[in-house]
Parts: sequence; structure tokens; C-alpha cells
Amino acid sequence: MVLAVVLTLFASILVVNGIVLGEFTQDGAVASTSDTDQVPAAALKGGPIIQTDGKTTSTVSVPAKQIVLTFDDGPDPKYTPAILDVLAEYDVPATFFMIGSEISQHPDLVRRVRDAGHEIGIHTFTHPDLSTKNEWRRAVEMQETQFALAGAAGVSSVIFRPPYSSTVKALDNSNWAVMSDMGGQGYLTVVNDLDSRDWEAAVTMDDIVTAVTPDDGAGAILLFHDGGGDRSKTAEALATVIPELQAKGYTFTTVSKVTGMATVNPVATAKEHALGVGLVGAVRVARHVTGWFAGLLLLLGILTVARLVVILVLGRKHARRPKVGAWGSPYTRPVTVIVPAYNEKECIADTLRSLAASTHPIRIVVIDDGSTDGTAEIAEAQNLPNLTVIWQPNSGKPAALNTGIANAGTEVVIMMDGDTVFEPDTVRQLVQPFADPRVGAVAGNAKVANRTGMVALWQHIEYVVGFSIDRRAYDVAQCMATVPGAIGAFRRDALRQVGGLSDDTLAEDTDLTIAIIRSGWRVVYEEQARAWTEAPATMTQLWRQRYRWSYGTMQAMWKHRRALFEGGAGGKFGRRGLLNLAFFQTLLPLLSPMIDVFLIYGLFFLDPVETLLAWLAMLAVQTLSTVYAFRLDKESLRPLWRLPLQQFVYRQVMYLVLIQSTLAALGGIRLGWQKLRRTGGLEALLGQRIN
Repeated sequence: MVLAVVLTLFASILVVNGIVLGEFTQDGAVASTSDTDQVPAAALKGGPIIQTDGKTTSTVSVPAKQIVLTFDDGPDPKYTPAILDVLAEYDVPATFFMIGSEISQHPDLVRRVRDAGHEIGIHTFTHPDLSTKNEWRRAVEMQETQFALAGAAGVSSVIFRPPYSSTVKALDNSNWAVMSDMGGQGYLTVVNDLDSRDWEAAVTMDDIVTAVTPDDGAGAILLFHDGGGDRSKTAEALATVIPELQAKGYTFTTVSKVTGMATVNPVATAKEHALGVGLVGAVRVARHVTGWFAGLLLLLGILTVARLVVILVLGRKHARRPKVGAWGSPYTRPVTVIVPAYNEKECIADTLRSLAASTHPIRIVVIDDGSTDGTAEIAEAQNLPNLTVIWQPNSGKPAALNTGIANAGTEVVIMMDGDTVFEPDTVRQLVQPFADPRVGAVAGNAKVANRTGMVALWQHIEYVVGFSIDRRAYDVAQCMATVPGAIGAFRRDALRQVGGLSDDTLAEDTDLTIAIIRSGWRVVYEEQARAWTEAPATMTQLWRQRYRWSYGTMQAMWKHRRALFEGGAGGKFGRRGLLNLAFFQTLLPLLSPMIDVFLIYGLFFLDPVETLLAWLAMLAVQTLSTVYAFRLDKESLRPLWRLPLQQFVYRQVMYLVLIQSTLAALGGIRLGWQKLRRTGGLEALLGQRIN
């Protein structure tokens, strides 16, 4: 519910911003069509100020030797102030036909125009071609602009200029329908006599002066622009045009004076003002939020790519390390494999038979944590040498593992899940780093065995990238956050130093790993030590598993937050590992639904091609890194055609899981250890994978 509210609010903000920016293109002269049979003769032969109710029409022309300066498409924070300065220098009034979206973004400029004594007209809210819009859209465009004007300056307006309008000679049936409609709503339509053409890129100062100089002393409404594009020439041209026209005997006036009206900007009603303040506030909030988020998105993109580059460089460095003798003399001493089991009847036999085939001397300790499905009996029935089955009341996985540790008589213990199988060389490969006395724990390479459905294959891709690239990099950077419960080896001295496993979090493996690093031990990754596990096959099972993982990881991050301020290995992990977890595995995924909403916004309101290319570029980068990870792990690339689909389903599910976990953590909800349903058959799957 909270997520839905946040995303709805964010989407609404983007829609407001999209509407503000959505349709605007700058003004330009639009040629008239030949269809004028519906245009009254009074309009075709009259002046540029048109009053009509659809039945009767009258027009007003500017008297001789008088000029009405008009400016369209503003206000603009760069060009409007410069124009106002020129007008103030020559004490000349003008009429500004403003766009509602610009009014909402720059209310201070609107007030400055009003306070300087200039008139304000309506130029619609988003600057569409009204002749292509229905009456409802026209009404909305006008009403929203009136609200914006009321909110910004406390006034309304009775004069209107259609976007893309020109002189009366350009009137045709389509634009007349708009003027007739606006006249019926009480608006006075104001077109122009002379167009400065300051909207043309190649126009020169001489061109502008010539274009706005009337013939034979005639009066005229002149069209300039203070927004909608590059208007750098307009203010400069005005400084030439005004004194030249004054030298020729022209005076400058306004629409209200030409028409004999007291004002074209009556004071807005209290209701209009209140609605206008709300509209202006909403638009400004939308503009700021969208701008901030666009900047944040750029920063996140840069950081994500930078992190990926670092991860790839470090991962390659790890992969290029010598494999033989990297840790000194081979580690050949026996080790204890601890298997905590709770209702694992489907998998426990496969797990134990895989251990019995180990090429390294091992002792197996199964801790049955109060199973009710005969797991302990199945384990004992295997009649394996060096196998001990310990029965205890259900106490949770950390307690079961601590029991195993207490009954292990070897220097090194290996912890694995009861739904996992090892290859014959897994244990031998996993324990070799313990030849280095600085190593306190080793993470193995967990792999998905049941790659038969889309959900499992998506997890297979995730596992390969997470283990093959990320853990390699974490090893080199000495910030390994998790030795996975499916396959991890620990020095007992390190376990004793940190007090064994704790039930403070649901991610006991992450909690334990961080504690060992903070105690000064090194934690490394051994990619050749492979374990095969059964991944959840349905979205429901996956959700339960990842909910527990995410929640537990957050608990572990909070528990070990002081590592950020420590010295030595703990501080190194805190400033590398914890920040990585907090930023790239928590904060960034939490923002990802908003990023997806922003992507949709870009497709509708920004350049859709650029938006799509940006998304495809990120997908390409992700795909290349995934291909590299698969190559490092010697995995087939065939599953990778599912990677684009992963972006639209799996990724969103993972984000929602993380969001739910965050809300649960913030709410202080405590979760129990959730048991997933298993199907078994891992021994057969293992045979298929390694043969």
C-alpha cells in the first residue's frame, strides 16, 4: 500500500511535469488554407483585435502612428528580464501573451511584468495547435492558464492569442473555429499586423527592424517573442526598433487603450487565486522533483557503471591469480562438515551421499533440528562412515550450527544446507585457503541445480553473476559480506573468537561473516569449490526466500553499522562492504520502481528514442558483464536469452521484496525462519551437471 501511494504520487508529479513540457514548440507563421467560407468578412477585412460570439463579429485596428508591442511564449527567466529592462529604459508599455506552464514555473517574472504596468494575455497552457483539439481540451488549456495567472499575479485576463497565429490574412475555417469558441467564452482575440520573425534562426537585426516598421504611418500590433526558443536577438532589436519608431513619430500603447477598456487584467476571484496558488505550487514541485530525480538518475547511472568497471577489473584480477600453490602447502587435514537439517527428507540422502564421495577426508555431523518428517532416520539409514546424527529440539538454524561446531573435532568446519549437494572435489578445493593462517573463512561457489523453469533459470543467471564476478571482486577488495550457508568453510578459532553463530538476524551467514572480518580474519572466495542447491521453482517460494534474505541482510547491516568508523580490517569492510550493501543492494533497488516509472515518463513526454537508447545501453552493459561472468564460470550462454525478460518480471519482484523487507524492518516486525518446499533429486541433477 505504501509503495502504491509513493509510486502514484511520483507518477502524478511526472505527469504534471510532462504536461507542462509536453507539446511546446516555438511559434512560427502558419500559412492559411484556402477554406475561408466560414470566416466572416468583418474578420477577413478588419483589424487584428477580434470580438465575436460566433454570430456577430467586430474588429478593432490600431490607430495611425500608434504601436502595440506584444510578446509571446514567455515568461522566460533569461529573455523576459532583458526585454523588460529595454521597455523600462524607454518607458514603453507592452502586452505579454503568456503560456500557463511557463507562468507556473516563473511566477516571480509574471509579477514583475504586472508590477511594471504591462498587460498580460492568455497563450494557452501547453502551446498546442488549438485547431486540432476538441472543445474540452481548449477549455482546459484556457482555464488552467487562468488559474496559473491568478496564482502567480492575482489577476485574470480577457485577451487571448492562439498559438501559431499570424495576421488576419491567415484566417481560415480551422483557426476561426478556435477564435469563435474563445469569443463565446468571453475572450477578445488579438492577432498581429507585423511579425518580427525573431523566431527565425537566420534573421538579422536589419531584417527585424524592416519587418516591424509599418508602411505610411499606419498603426500596428507587432509580434515579438520573449520565450519558446533562442530570443537573444529580441531585446537587442527592441533597443533599435523603439527609438527608430519614436523618431518617426510613433507612440506606444496597449490593447486596453486601443479598445477603450479599463483593464484587460481584472483582479482574480478568491477561488481562482486559491486554485491558482495550488496549481503554481504543484507545477514548481513537479519541476523541482523531476529535475532532482533526473540529476539523481544520472548520478546513479555513473556510479553503477563505475562500480561495474571496478567489479570487472577486480574480478579479472581474482580470476588471473595462480591456482596451484596460491595458499602455500596443500591443506590435507581432515575437516568436519556440519549439515543442519529441518524437515529435509526429500534432499538429505542426496546430500549425504555426495559428501561420502568426497576426495578430502571428512567427518559428517548432521544436526536434526526437531524434524517431523523422518529426516534423522533417513540420515542414519545411510550407514555412512564418519557420520554422526545429533537429535535436538527445534531451536533454529544458528543453534543447530552451534551444536555442530561444538561436536566438531577438527581445525576447520564446513557448513552446508540440507538441500545441497557437493561435487567430489568440493571440500578439497574449499579448504585449501586455510593453508594461510590469516584466512578465517572461505566462501564457495553455490550453483542452481534445477535449471528447468524460467524462475529457476533467472536465479541461475543471478547466482553466476553474483558469485563469479561480485564475490571475486569482494575477495580482492577484502570486503566479502557473506559466506553462503549453502557452502562455507570456517576456522574454528575464528568461530570461537566471535562466539559462534547468533540468532540476532535472519541472515546468520552474513552476520557471522561480518563478525569474522571485524575480528581481523581474512575471508576469501574459492570459485572451484562448487555446491549445487535447489532454487525455488515458483514466485511464491522465491518471494519467501528472498524476503527472509533481504530482511536478514538489513538486520546484519544495522547490527554491524559501527564498522563504518572502525580502523583495520573492520573499518575497511565497513567503508567498502557495508556502503556497497547500503547503496547498491538497498538504496538503488529501492529507487528502481521509480526509475521504471521515469522510463515510462521518458517514452511519453521526453524524446522516446533517446529514452529507449539509454535503457538499451544499460541493458547492453549488463548483458556484457553477465556474459563475462558466465565465461569466467565456464557456463553455457544459452540461458542468457532470458536476460531481457528478467528486466520486466524477476527484477521487479526482487525490488518489491526489498521494499517489503525495508518496510518490515522500519516497522519493527520480526520474521521467523521460513522453510521452503523441496522436491529432491539433486544427486541425479549433479550427475548431469558434472558428466
